Amino acid sequence: MNKPALSPAHTFASFDGQPIAWREVGVGRPIVLLHGLFSDANTNWIKFGAAATIAAAGFRVIMPDLRGHGDSAKPHTAAAYPSDVLSLDAAALVAHLGLGDYDLGGYSLGARTTIRCLVRGMTPRRVVVGGMGLSGLLEVERRAAWFLSVIADPESFAPGSPGWTAVQFMRTNRIDQTAAAHVLRSQVATARAELDALDRPTLVVCGADDADNGSAPDLAAVLPAATYAETPGTHMSSVTKPDFGQAIAAFLAV
Repeated sequence: MNKPALSPAHTFASFDGQPIAWREVGVGRPIVLLHGLFSDANTNWIKFGAAATIAAAGFRVIMPDLRGHGDSAKPHTAAAYPSDVLSLDAAALVAHLGLGDYDLGGYSLGARTTIRCLVRGMTPRRVVVGGMGLSGLLEVERRAAWFLSVIADPESFAPGSPGWTAVQFMRTNRIDQTAAAHVLRSQVATARAELDALDRPTLVVCGADDADNGSAPDLAAVLPAATYAETPGTHMSSVTKPDFGQAIAAFLAV
């Protein structure tokens, strides 16, 4: 089977005029996939094959670089990061592409953004929430504060610790730390009552050794129409394994 061809990067002007980049692979039903913090579309979805696996199942996989990441805008003014800015960008991309019938998903920060998109009224057919647990949605401030400490004092973490690992990932991907900090401060917690109202068919997919954002099974139990899939790996490694893309493709193909 021939590997689906990846498009070059495209750019559009988001709701406030800031340029947001995205890439595509495959043809068919569109799914918009949002990457995690300190990452980008290539690292999260393309490099380890998840996008190709999903595209091979008959999907047009659309992968933006989130604001503050990758090839997208990285402004340094706080005004460029209003509350829920990433979900505002996602909605703007869907509108720009004229997607009336689509699926939506994300990993970690992208999963949190996906949930915020639903709360704010977006209506994808199916939803993928990867690397996310219940407390990661209900207690956003705590998780954001930890990452802000990583950005503010990267030398304070012992080698091999979670903080040290986050620092290495941030540096490997050449993250603009000022922009990333603004992204973190724009995050909004989702209330339990809001989760109870999200009735779109949802896949909660998480590594067996990943509890970075709380309990994924607990999140699946709360969402009214969720299915839980456990794949091998930790928060950092699960996206590198073929099981991750396979689980998503199987769920979307139903």
